[in-house]
Amino acid sequence: MTAALIDGKAIAASLRADIAAAVARLPDTPTLAVVLVGDNPASQVYVRSKVKQTEEAGMISKELRLPATATQAEVEAVVQELSADPAVDGILVQLPLPAGLDEAAVLSRLDPAKDVDGLTEISAGRLVLGKPGLRPCTPEGCVILAKSVHPDLAGAHVVVIGRSILVGKPAALLFLEQNATVSMAHSRTKDLPALCRSADILVPAVGRPLMVKADWVRPGATVIDVGINRIDQGDGKSRLVGDVDFEAVKEVAGAITPVPGGVGPMTIACLLRNTVIAACRRRGWAPPAL
Repeated sequence: MTAALIDGKAIAASLRADIAAAVARLPDTPTLAVVLVGDNPASQVYVRSKVKQTEEAGMISKELRLPATATQAEVEAVVQELSADPAVDGILVQLPLPAGLDEAAVLSRLDPAKDVDGLTEISAGRLVLGKPGLRPCTPEGCVILAKSVHPDLAGAHVVVIGRSILVGKPAALLFLEQNATVSMAHSRTKDLPALCRSADILVPAVGRPLMVKADWVRPGATVIDVGINRIDQGDGKSRLVGDVDFEAVKEVAGAITPVPGGVGPMTIACLLRNTVIAACRRRGWAPPAL
């Protein structure tokens, strides 16, 4: 059996089309501001893609670049200024920040109503309490991809590998919101392969290339691979792989996301979705169903 491929590019494109249609119906155009500090090549690529897709969805993109030498006070001042700007609906601080900068202190300056990446303490608290708020983009994308295979997640056993505040913990909470039964695994979990084999839906998010092997996966299970790792091919070139040994696992799983082209495209699509929701809530409009 070869697994069905969960096409994150196609699902993200469909969501972006819905977002563009919703934006066209709004009385005013939402604005997303992206703050990029330093010259990290990967961050620059991500920001260019975010700016491009924001504009393609009919929204206004505002990009603020600061040098790697920017001080803590300067970065915090930019975020605070954007938080106070009534013309800005969503703010994304591109992480990681250069060494020496306190990310938590920078995010503390972010208005939670504009926190389209769902990273502030208030956003996290609302998620834990089950209150309305802006949800983290990558975990939200994982849920959407899982629902493309299992429209009703109630009762499904989801195993999330990884307990980071960026993906693992919020993913577990978002699957719980869907009435799934969730197990969180991590580096101290006993007999990790056995736990993974119990999953209906397996969500590896640890940043360890090719860690999940075929005998970790129950035949027919759905695998949502969050990992994105660059490895040396041995010929002077490198390639991107996930946390899952894709070639082996696809022969066991029922459905699987590729890397690249799986979770990654959903992250930006969910960022745009959050921007529309933030704009509507801030302005007292009814958010569109997205």
